Amino acid sequence: MTDAAITPLQPRRYDGINWIGVWTLYLREVQRFWKVGAQTVLAPVVTTLLYMLVFVVALKGARPPLHGTPFAEFVAPGLIMMAMLNNAFANASSSLIQAKIMGTATDFLTPPLSPLELTIGFSLGAATRGLLVGLVTAICVLPFAKLGVADLGLVLWFGLIACLMMGMAGVLAGLWAERFDHLAAVQNFVVMPMTFLSGTFYLVENLPAPFDAISRFNPFFYLIDGFRAGFIGHAEGSVAIGVVMSGGLTLVLAWACWAVFRSGWRLKS
Repeated sequence: MTDAAITPLQPRRYDGINWIGVWTLYLREVQRFWKVGAQTVLAPVVTTLLYMLVFVVALKGARPPLHGTPFAEFVAPGLIMMAMLNNAFANASSSLIQAKIMGTATDFLTPPLSPLELTIGFSLGAATRGLLVGLVTAICVLPFAKLGVADLGLVLWFGLIACLMMGMAGVLAGLWAERFDHLAAVQNFVVMPMTFLSGTFYLVENLPAPFDAISRFNPFFYLIDGFRAGFIGHAEGSVAIGVVMSGGLTLVLAWACWAVFRSGWRLKS
């Protein structure tokens, strides 16, 4: 027998990024939430519509315009962004905690996927769910708010970067959590307060000191404010600061996800 015949098979080597593996992981994440679309896509839309009913329809005429913008048009982009943030975070975090609890983490640890490729696959899957929820929500709120697009670039930038950012935050939370209770604690005591205290329903400048200044350190404020500016053409804070902050924070979270996947912390042990 020749040497070639007796040489054992070696793992397949990839030059650069294993795009086939990344695409497969991405499809896995998309199909996972799409199979229960009524829960993962339609339910958040219904929740947002309930907020619109309470804050716009029930209080119609009771809320004055904010900076010349009708209250419905002011609050709608914030509600859309809030749904996108929550669902992008939930997709990645729930996927990883389920894999750890059910022992199916080998499904993505065994294939030749590097830490960077795992970060890309999970983050893009979470971003897809966030963007899909945002698109469906925007269509459904049109009967309540006449949304126009003042700057499409801002809408696309803050919509995409927010979903990527929260997808990566969800990856870190899913890797850190050991039980679903841990994820619920992060959602209830970190994500939800930061979302509600970010100017979704009000002008931050109307808050008394020092809460107005503190709110401007909340990254969700810049995400919602920049996203809203893309629709109404007016931002309460600095759009430039929001663009730089969101891009920088996304890079930091991407590095953190890569480092955690590389170490195998709470995943391979």
